[in-house]
Amino acid sequence: MKKKSLETMLYSTVGVCAMALILIAVNVITSVFKGRVDLTAEKVYTLSPGTKAILGKIDTPIRIRFYCTQAESATPETVFLKNYAKRVEDLLAEFKQVAGSKLIIEKYDPQPDSDAEDNARLNGVEGETLSNGERFYLGLSVSLLDERQTIPFLAPNRERLLEYDLARAISRVMAPEKPVVGVMSPLPVFGGPPNPMMMRMGQPQQQQPWAIVNELKNDFEVRRVEMTAEKIDDDIKVLVVIHPRDITDKAQFAIDQFILRGGKLIAFLDPLPLMDSREQNQMFGSIPNSGSNLDKLLKAWGLSFETGKVVADMNFKMQVGGRNNQPQDAPAFLSITKDGISSEDIVTSQLDNVWLPFAGAFSGTPVAGLKMDVLLKSTKESQLVDGFMAHLSGENIVKEFKPSGMTQNLAVRLTGKFKTAFPDGKPEEKQDEKSEEKKDEAKEEWLKEGKGENSVILVGDADMIYDSFAIRQIQSPFGTLSMLMNGNLNFAQNAVEQFTGDNNLITVRSRAVQNRPFTLVKQMQAEAEARYRSRIKELEESLADTQRQLNELQQKKEKGQRFILSPEQQAALENFRKKEAEVKIQLKEERKKLRRDIDSLERRLKWFNIAAMPLVVSASGLALAFFKRKRTSAK
Repeated sequence: MKKKSLETMLYSTVGVCAMALILIAVNVITSVFKGRVDLTAEKVYTLSPGTKAILGKIDTPIRIRFYCTQAESATPETVFLKNYAKRVEDLLAEFKQVAGSKLIIEKYDPQPDSDAEDNARLNGVEGETLSNGERFYLGLSVSLLDERQTIPFLAPNRERLLEYDLARAISRVMAPEKPVVGVMSPLPVFGGPPNPMMMRMGQPQQQQPWAIVNELKNDFEVRRVEMTAEKIDDDIKVLVVIHPRDITDKAQFAIDQFILRGGKLIAFLDPLPLMDSREQNQMFGSIPNSGSNLDKLLKAWGLSFETGKVVADMNFKMQVGGRNNQPQDAPAFLSITKDGISSEDIVTSQLDNVWLPFAGAFSGTPVAGLKMDVLLKSTKESQLVDGFMAHLSGENIVKEFKPSGMTQNLAVRLTGKFKTAFPDGKPEEKQDEKSEEKKDEAKEEWLKEGKGENSVILVGDADMIYDSFAIRQIQSPFGTLSMLMNGNLNFAQNAVEQFTGDNNLITVRSRAVQNRPFTLVKQMQAEAEARYRSRIKELEESLADTQRQLNELQQKKEKGQRFILSPEQQAALENFRKKEAEVKIQLKEERKKLRRDIDSLERRLKWFNIAAMPLVVSASGLALAFFKRKRTSAK
């Protein structure tokens, strides 16, 4: 008996040791290969096809020097940064797996007064000073022969953009010559002197460039184009026009000729520009300035854009701060989900949420030779409303809302062979009789038609790329950090990227922001509110009818009896009060039903998220146990 017990113990010990050795061997072997299981719907933790395409183009070895301080201190900041650095290393290892020997990764620990620290500074990587006074290095340098791209500090808040930042740096060293992008706008998009309104409030800070300009500067040579320009430089490949308020015919002619020469145009028009609020009113607050248009060009292309009218959509509405900072529905402040975003165009295919505050719509049919593709659109539960009233009170828009039953085009792409919008040539300024007599010279030549097919992107809102509606700024120990709130900047960058000829970075960048709005909840709310609107309309019509009847009865009374209610008037008022009370009760019941439906849906989603995985594991365990028991009983 003792011998059997000894053998059992020996076999158990040997088995445990063997299993431990097997686990260690498997761990050592698998540690060489970096991989991960990505269970997200968007595959955000898997290298995108764009990244793989960029890495596949490498024909000369590229060297990545990764600098990370291996600090001995264990403060919350250093622990957090070291954990993030480990994730950066994992991503670099995945890049290495795809690129193979064409990608060389070197790791350095820049300790104070070390050669590694000198090397980091020579390559443009500067350490960040932590709250305890220590310097922490977390950056990298990408080099190909004499070309170098540096990320001085890998900010943790850009983790969702980490793959894009690395892929962009590799792409730039392979193609160091940056395309030229022109930016035309009457707004201080490049920064400027302090805003007079901010100076009166005691904040005379210099206006910083918009985030979209800074982002474009990372990838392109960005050049300012004046609103009075009479010719767009030939080396500009893409022209971005932002809110061209009061643009002259000469400037439109310059854009027209630029397009006919083969240049690409991205125009952000706006019927109600919130970022251009020039006036302050004590009652209404900031009053938006006039809208912008490219009327001459759009007319020649067969389209129209009505300034002063904005799109309201009950399915895409957002909530904004109202009176006493209480949230209120803003049906003209749109949050476009996948239902309104084209999945077929490379610019928008990877986006899932775009904000358009008080956007206009493009209508009309393109002229012969041009084709229109819709990039962003509303749902059929939408209508055009007065822009000022929509800005003043979203509640009134909801109250009077009448869906048009048709979608509104919020952003479009025109493709084809463009013809000039100025068949008589360059528009001339008004001249007096003497100057007319002297004008005998022939007009300078101008293009009347493009030599080949071209493409133009038109967007019905310019606020979308303004910092306040695109990024969220957070104060951190590393300074002010900016986080994307939506896909607005990605939309603009994607459009420029595509027009400059490289689509690979688009799929990498666009996955940085992924939102999963409760579209079913919004749809339920829109349906219930549609029912509310009909009931409210009935109540208002009943009120108007009663007031009309009261006025008629009042006119029939003698002068001395005007303030005494007759029995007919009293009966009419009593009937109205009863009807009003009934409608209020019905509305209250509708709201209760809506709340119950939403709460029920949220509970189901919550329990599904909490219980789904444990149930799957439990079911798998029970199935395995049942299978083993069946096999044991069979023996």
